[in-house]
Amino acid sequence: MRFHTRKWVKPEDLNPNSTLFGGRLLAWIDEELALYSIIQLQNPKIVTKHMSEINFRSSAKQGDIVEIGIDVVKFGNSSIVLSCQVRNMMTREIIITIDTITMVSLGEDGKPMAHGKTTIEYIQDRLDN
Repeated sequence: MRFHTRKWVKPEDLNPNSTLFGGRLLAWIDEELALYSIIQLQNPKIVTKHMSEINFRSSAKQGDIVEIGIDVVKFGNSSIVLSCQVRNMMTREIIITIDTITMVSLGEDGKPMAHGKTTIEYIQDRLDN
């Protein structure tokens, strides 16, 4: 799992139980997945098509730092399938796991568009070309 982003849990991120609101965490995850997909597929028009079962395993409280990790499961014709894990950097516990998330590349017409990618590209690879 490659961890890309850290978030600091602030008062506005809490639910009535004074723990991290699940909806806020899912919004952070969705944004990170979109950014990752945009970079990998080199297309700013990306949408979330599907998320498999979301497994909340622990939580976080105000002041905790959470880290969002992403791995590529596979490349489709117009999609990229990712997995995600979020961990609490303070407690070292896994907060959430999502086995598969399908992100789809769209054309100007808003319909799925083939992206031609088959492997993960790293920034260094692009700079060397």
